[in-house]
Amino acid sequence: MDAGYTIRRAAPEHLPRLPEIELASGRLLVGRGLPESALAAGSDTAALQSAQRDGLLWVALSPDARPVGFARVGRLDGVAHLEEIDVHPAHGRRGIGTALVGTVCRWAHAEGLSAVTLTTFRDVPWNAPFYSRLGFRIVASRELGAAEAARVRAEAGPGVDPGTRVFMRFDTGAARTGPLAQSSRDRAVGS
Repeated sequence: MDAGYTIRRAAPEHLPRLPEIELASGRLLVGRGLPESALAAGSDTAALQSAQRDGLLWVALSPDARPVGFARVGRLDGVAHLEEIDVHPAHGRRGIGTALVGTVCRWAHAEGLSAVTLTTFRDVPWNAPFYSRLGFRIVASRELGAAEAARVRAEAGPGVDPGTRVFMRFDTGAARTGPLAQSSRDRAVGS
């Protein structure tokens, strides 16, 4: 991650900026076959507040301490599920998304959770291909449990072809090595 950016658990004062980050990030999907309603939908404010209170929401802060990205986590079938991750496009391509994913995977490992799962778009370069480079693997639909298959359908949303979505899994033991390993600079920041 570029110098000056930090990752930390979200505080209440960070929450008002997160919907703006999410909507700006969503605009990157314009022209990729998604209905306008899917691009305009944002996280529920109550869900963000609950995740923040439960310690399941991390923010990326710019050098001037403004939120520029976030990751929200829940649990699904006994593992961590990355429900939402967004980086404002003005701060993209600086390693912030990788740092957020790494923070979540290391947290899950420390919590004794064996995996982090997520759903994402199969063919959008900064979606499934990005997560694959970080060590996530696509789980074939025939391998999904009922709750996982339901999550894929639910996260596709109205007007989105569920076939464009994939379910991915990262085994948290791998969070100690590879692209998601914590650097000494990240350790200084804390998570």
